[in-house]
Amino acid sequence: MLQTPKINYLKEARDSTSPYAIQTRKLNVGGREVLTDQEGYILDMDAWSEDFARAQAASEGLTLTEEHWQVIRFLRDWYEGHDVQAQVRDMVMHFREVWGPEKGNSRYLHDIFPMGGPQKQGNRVAGMRKTKGEH
Repeated sequence: MLQTPKINYLKEARDSTSPYAIQTRKLNVGGREVLTDQEGYILDMDAWSEDFARAQAASEGLTLTEEHWQVIRFLRDWYEGHDVQAQVRDMVMHFREVWGPEKGNSRYLHDIFPMGGPQKQGNRVAGMRKTKGEH
């Protein structure tokens, strides 16, 4: 009888996200568990949903507003179109046009994502992986 080798999906997920992801967390998202690394970055980007965003934000003490959702959608759209996470300067250029100079700046983006700014906390909530070179 031919046996199919067992694949360690958890190990593959950890390895594909961060070589330093030695622990995982289980986030309850609408009755199902979604795995993140120890910092809250999603392991399987296909497991992301708006419910994940709400659950991850709640786990970080963040209440999502319409502005948060605009940033989340921008981050996800940017990644889909460029295969890389958006830089803060790309976010600033976009949101300066959308929100005007009063809110379309790095300071405001960091104010609404106080735990690491839009590139860390924003990416975590948006279901992005940790940006390359991030510690």
